[in-house]
Amino acid sequence: MTTTQEDANVTRPIRKVVILGGGTAGWMTAALLAKVLGGARPERAIAIELVESEDIGIIGVGEATIPPIQQVNAVLGIDEAEFLRETKATIKLAIRFENWGAIGESYYHTFGTAGRNLPFCSFHHFWTRARQLGIEGSYWDFDLNYLCARGGKFAPTTGNDPIWDMPYAYHFDSGLYGQFLRRYSEKLGVVRTEGTVRDVQRAAGVGDIMALVLADGRQVAGDLFIDCSGGRGVLIQQQLGTGYEDWSHWLPCDRAMAVPSQRHVQTAPFTRSIAHGAGWQWQIPLQHRNGNGLVYSSRFCSDDEAAQVLLGHLETPALDEPRIIHFRTGRARRQWNRNVVAIGLSSGFLEPLESTSIYLIQSAITRLLHLFPHDGITPQLTGEYNRQSQIEMELIRDFIILHYHANQRRDSAFWRDLRQMEVPERLARKIALFAANGTLVQDQHDIFMEPSWVQVMMGQGIVPADYHPLADGPSEAQLRGQLAQLAQLKARPLDQLPSHDDYLQRLLGQPA
Repeated sequence: MTTTQEDANVTRPIRKVVILGGGTAGWMTAALLAKVLGGARPERAIAIELVESEDIGIIGVGEATIPPIQQVNAVLGIDEAEFLRETKATIKLAIRFENWGAIGESYYHTFGTAGRNLPFCSFHHFWTRARQLGIEGSYWDFDLNYLCARGGKFAPTTGNDPIWDMPYAYHFDSGLYGQFLRRYSEKLGVVRTEGTVRDVQRAAGVGDIMALVLADGRQVAGDLFIDCSGGRGVLIQQQLGTGYEDWSHWLPCDRAMAVPSQRHVQTAPFTRSIAHGAGWQWQIPLQHRNGNGLVYSSRFCSDDEAAQVLLGHLETPALDEPRIIHFRTGRARRQWNRNVVAIGLSSGFLEPLESTSIYLIQSAITRLLHLFPHDGITPQLTGEYNRQSQIEMELIRDFIILHYHANQRRDSAFWRDLRQMEVPERLARKIALFAANGTLVQDQHDIFMEPSWVQVMMGQGIVPADYHPLADGPSEAQLRGQLAQLAQLKARPLDQLPSHDDYLQRLLGQPA
């Protein structure tokens, strides 16, 4: 590290942003900043330079997303067919969780909403009363996303009645996605510099980063630096020593093993998450292959054992050798420190159980745009950014912990320990309140809305003992009739919808 007196004690207007690292995090940051800030007044124009090296690999397997990814595409003006074609993407309606609550059981966490909510009273309260009355039927029978996922069907639904809304996201090849966003960004004027960082030039006194010094001696100067260097945290940790809050006592998995395999004859419009003795396996269907992996705890499972579990449960032949990814669950104590903003894995890590990795990148960029320091970085801007970042990541953490903690498995010490552990206080309150009478309080900055919490709570075996008094309004006969009619309404579009593969083939003009 070298220091300079230049601008050491001056709040500088932001005129140039330097992004360290490519991949999904780096190129999504570049694309959104260039698109949104590119139309600024000349005196507020922002230059963007991204530094990456082809010698440094990225963590890129199959990626599953959640519906807010569509907001990114909308802001960037990306055509859906082009996006699907370039990234070998498929549609995602849900995640199917297998063996999580108990071995042999499964449930779906969909992006949809079951039934029809009434003012002051959500549908799950009526379903809870029906269950207590002995009325047969699954909660998911009233969810169009579930019905289409189970039937392998998809097409965007339209209509005036929100009962047929079917939110969706994508599965795609993250390596191809990064390349796609790179091409997009460079067309908007983002400068890409090939090189590895040898040193960092910092201002004396305040310690702000002034420039990256590359291996060949070139310097890349900037006013604001975005650290997308992955788990290494080259700027946020190695240079600024921000510190890391470790959450492995709640989420003990610390390794992932990934391997691609041949695609299925038919591509399912959902992700599979299959629990095993010391972790869980993902299966992500793409147009050209399947993405597979095993997330596990090295305390309970060796790498050799993990390879046996993963390869032994592949449904199609492997296309490569498994590779191991080491991680530590937690977060940087500040995502914005001095003039460095950490985005992607440099800001922290949460396992991909609920497909939140790319969402957290998107959310960080969106937050930065809201708080962009055109006239200089202030404690108010960095403080609010870090406050929101911390709350959002803690809420996602709690949602993931719920899956592990609310289990009835007794086949391994891994699951027994997780069931018996003390969970964060906020999560403990949420579980207790829902178990009592189905009440869920929506936290600010929680990306997972009430339907998500309901599905995972009930899917993991937490069923409310009571329900909202408004659910007592209809008589038993009326309730039976209303539920039967609602189930028919939800299922009405199914006969008109094409299969998932037929939809992709029609949209892309080629076999999916």
